[in-house]
Amino acid sequence: MSRTREEPVLLGDPRHRTEDIRAADPLGADALLAAVPRMNERADVAALTVALRTLLPDRERAALWSVAGAAAAMRDLGILLGSLKRHGVQPLAAVPEALPVLELLGRRTDMVPRDTVHHYTTWNPVGPRRRSYTGHPAEALLQEAVRMVFPGLAGALDDCARVARLEPHDAGFACALDRIAHRVRAMVDSIDLTVAEVSPEYFALTLRPYFEEVEVGGRDYLGPAAAQVPLWLVDLTLWQCDRTDPSYDAFLAESVPYGLPAWRDFHDRHRGGVSAVSKLAAAVGRVGADRLPPPLAASAEALGRVLRILKTFRARHLGIARKAYRDDVRLYEEGSGGAPVALLRSILDLTRENETMVRRTTVRRRPAAAAPAGPTAA
Repeated sequence: MSRTREEPVLLGDPRHRTEDIRAADPLGADALLAAVPRMNERADVAALTVALRTLLPDRERAALWSVAGAAAAMRDLGILLGSLKRHGVQPLAAVPEALPVLELLGRRTDMVPRDTVHHYTTWNPVGPRRRSYTGHPAEALLQEAVRMVFPGLAGALDDCARVARLEPHDAGFACALDRIAHRVRAMVDSIDLTVAEVSPEYFALTLRPYFEEVEVGGRDYLGPAAAQVPLWLVDLTLWQCDRTDPSYDAFLAESVPYGLPAWRDFHDRHRGGVSAVSKLAAAVGRVGADRLPPPLAASAEALGRVLRILKTFRARHLGIARKAYRDDVRLYEEGSGGAPVALLRSILDLTRENETMVRRTTVRRRPAAAAPAGPTAA
């Protein structure tokens, strides 16, 4: 089946050739970056500054790199940006000549002019070449927990685009939702891995400081936060585009620019649409909840399954965040994605409300029992 204009076209996007980006080392940074955890352990700002200055490429040469090469270069410079900021130094105040390089790499990749969660996880080499702030096994596990969700999310967005084009009585509506459910289940597996292997104290006290915002060209850019993982694009088509609230809208306005170009385009195309939940509610309203035809009932059940998975993920994510940001542990008021824990609670509540509404459409109403006749009734 051919793709339509509305679907995200990912197969030819060099940003989705993750193995090419992981393998690339355009700065010749492998040996130097292997020493970064030790520099961070010693808070050796001088060594980190020299490392950043040493790795800066010639701009004319960098302008000729492929998208994969430019993404890999931003990944490697980004580890040093986050490391310097963790130790209280604005990287471009220490190495101002990095500014035109970062801006060039941002333009070349059509992304923000610093590293994002894609650079830190998906595009990060595995094994001995892995780029790391601390070198701690818990950091590697956290990177893997985030990395494992991207293939499923990329596939889910194609199906989200199909759901946006279809109506609940169409047979393909339920089938697309079932595929989305299968693919986003990796989010629950990811959060379970994080709970089991990464303590809230390690994240809050050791790793979180490396994700601070960095000033580039007079503007602050967030670090490679897990909040940049675009689960919100699944929300967008299932319920968020027309059933949201101002706090979530503000979070999206902050998060969308850190996404891949195709995913930013997806958001632009669908943000003014009609959500799957709203379409289902309208379809059920036309026929009545007590006489749903089989295709519509299947769509309601499939949509409920996806929303339950999202609800499960968000409840577990909220539990982790509360532990990492409790008063006796936290170093920061907000998460690395710029959102307070209260927003996670709000998004969970919105997800739960939409799931409850969909679940109620699948409960067929029983006809009222006839009143007894005669004196008893009186």
